[in-house]
Amino acid sequence: MDNQIYNSIVSFIWGIADDCLRDVYVRGKYRDVILPMTVIRRLDAVLEETKPAVLEMKKKLDKAGITNQTAALCNAAGQSFCNSSPFCLRDLTSRAKKQTLKADFIAYLDGFSPNVQEILDKFKFRNQIDTMVDADILGAVIEKFVSPTINLSPNPVYKDDEKKEIRLPGLDNHTMGLIFEELIRRFNEENNEEAGEHFTPRDVVELMADLIFIPIADKIKDATYSCYDGACGTGGMLTVAQDRLLELAEKAGKKVSIHLFGQEINPETYAIAKSDLLLQGQGDQADHIVFGSTLSNDQFPSYQFDFMLSNPPYGKSWKVDAEKLGGKKGIIDSRFVTYFDDDPEFSMIPRVSDGQLLFLLNNVSKMKRTTELGSRIAEVHNGSSLFTVTPVLGKATHAAI
Repeated sequence: MDNQIYNSIVSFIWGIADDCLRDVYVRGKYRDVILPMTVIRRLDAVLEETKPAVLEMKKKLDKAGITNQTAALCNAAGQSFCNSSPFCLRDLTSRAKKQTLKADFIAYLDGFSPNVQEILDKFKFRNQIDTMVDADILGAVIEKFVSPTINLSPNPVYKDDEKKEIRLPGLDNHTMGLIFEELIRRFNEENNEEAGEHFTPRDVVELMADLIFIPIADKIKDATYSCYDGACGTGGMLTVAQDRLLELAEKAGKKVSIHLFGQEINPETYAIAKSDLLLQGQGDQADHIVFGSTLSNDQFPSYQFDFMLSNPPYGKSWKVDAEKLGGKKGIIDSRFVTYFDDDPEFSMIPRVSDGQLLFLLNNVSKMKRTTELGSRIAEVHNGSSLFTVTPVLGKATHAAI
């Protein structure tokens, strides 16, 4: 997409906050509305064309008494998500009364499939509805997002009925993902207190991807690979790693696919990670992003991965996780406590004030040791100088930044 159009869309969405939310929200809370509404509008735009087919399918399923309808409705929508409410977002702009708009908007949100419902719940977006209705700005926000001056649909908007001259080009999944990531970056810069906690600079992520892939670029085969991040935040490391592997494979004339896996404990960043993958048209990948603490509730205990990248929290207490694991002295998790013949218990438990080492141990426990490449790990260790070491376990290379 043309950079001018890309920048205009980002600026337009960014401007909605100042146009509609000022005096109702403090600046640090703009993201609570803008990010989920961006997701909602993109999904809505993707689903518009197949809405009649979805409603017809729902009518048939209801008539047949079928209650588990999600798979059939998503199939009718041609996507990994769907909305079975009778509305599209633009239908709601005609509501004159606040309470009618509120009821219909809630019904519209309730029509989304479970994977979108989880995203909305983690964003806590429904908590914003009363605030927007009471301030009488919900209608204005919706009108802005369905404005004819921007196009968040994958289909172009034409100037003429014959569809010969394009007024606004369609927005492909990749560019939509970039727009969403740019909004996240701007909000992170606005909220300086959160930027370091939830966001890793792009150049650092790209360096990590290079450390992972470039040394083995000539060994990439026609195959399916897996990539994991146990502290995935907004999912940036996973998507950058995916892009880098596909780029190197293409240069080598190889056909590869990559399955992404991630776990995140912060509800909003988890929602952003899943949203970003959905917005990029990767619904299957979004299903592999899970919520919860990797340390005390590892949801990939039996998995082994080809590539692992992570920027775990540092200088942050993991006391709650320690208690869930049975107390620091009672931890028996094999990721963190290893048994040897000459030493019945070799503990690698760090102080409870900083658990970043545990994320490295978690990654080491998921290494492949029987394949040609083994596993490769790149992990940020804050406070350390840049260094690269090769562990004795498996064929993994661990790059710590």
